[in-house]
Amino acid sequence: MKPRHHVAQEVSLPLCTSDRYQITDRSIGVQNGPIMQPRTYGMLLVVIATIMWSTAGLFVRALDLDIWTVLGWRSFFGGLTLSIIVLAKHRISALPGKVPFYFYPLFGLMAAISMYGYVGALKLTTVANVLAIYATVPFVAAGISYLWLKEAISKRVLVASLIAFVGVLIVAGFGARPDDIAGNALAFLMTLTFSILLVAARRYPALRLAPVNALGSGFCVLLCLPLMSHDLPSLTDIITLAVFGSTTSGIAYLLFMTGGRYIPSGEAGLIGLLDVVLGPLWVWLLFSETPSVPTIVGGVIILFAVFWYLWSGMRGREPRRTLKNV
Repeated sequence: MKPRHHVAQEVSLPLCTSDRYQITDRSIGVQNGPIMQPRTYGMLLVVIATIMWSTAGLFVRALDLDIWTVLGWRSFFGGLTLSIIVLAKHRISALPGKVPFYFYPLFGLMAAISMYGYVGALKLTTVANVLAIYATVPFVAAGISYLWLKEAISKRVLVASLIAFVGVLIVAGFGARPDDIAGNALAFLMTLTFSILLVAARRYPALRLAPVNALGSGFCVLLCLPLMSHDLPSLTDIITLAVFGSTTSGIAYLLFMTGGRYIPSGEAGLIGLLDVVLGPLWVWLLFSETPSVPTIVGGVIILFAVFWYLWSGMRGREPRRTLKNV
């Protein structure tokens, strides 16, 4: 894969029905590049997206704004970035006629619920509870994939997900209160909609992910309008929000969903749990916020689970599949 000017790569290929594939990046006109295994390509995009998501805490620390204002502007700039990508491509569907048009507002609404639900859950319950529920993404995504795509759930995914879930519980703690029911329900709704989007990206290869996430960002802005401040932030905050939105809300969602087309949904959700570890790490490095002992212990367990899964998969005897001759 040759590096180019844009990071937001979107590939429209059928599900794994052939032994050989060719990556074609139509957004930047790259074709016939060096061969890369589809699983490696998918994992690379998911890891990059997760690293981008994990920087959210840095931006939040740098902004002196209420959470709804931050989310509203973040979604605005994320949607603007994705809209530019859509306009640059001059089309909505990668394979005309293959995806019903109503899929875009439908899945866009799910993306908005996922974005909005995360912040809403944080307002109604503790960060610990939200992280614990978010840790079920690999299970939820694998279950939906099994029911919808008949995609088998490997023992490695189950074992690694269980280990990672234990780590997140250590980070989050077990102190849920009766008052947390609404927040926990919203956190699970966020987890469910995100998992559905992840599986849908595999189920419908012709679905253009940039328009879906652009619509999701737009819907999220509308949901935030009644709650956010209508005063214009300072120039410094606007620049910070623009970078924040374009990377973590725009490009990161696009990369994660695109990469999720090349690897099992449970595996993508498992890699995404690295966000729980990397987020506190960046804040510690740049803002000297020392993580607690449970955060360190749980983070080590999560890292072990993810890297064990990836390492054991690379040692497996899966047939090598290149990315040429679709």
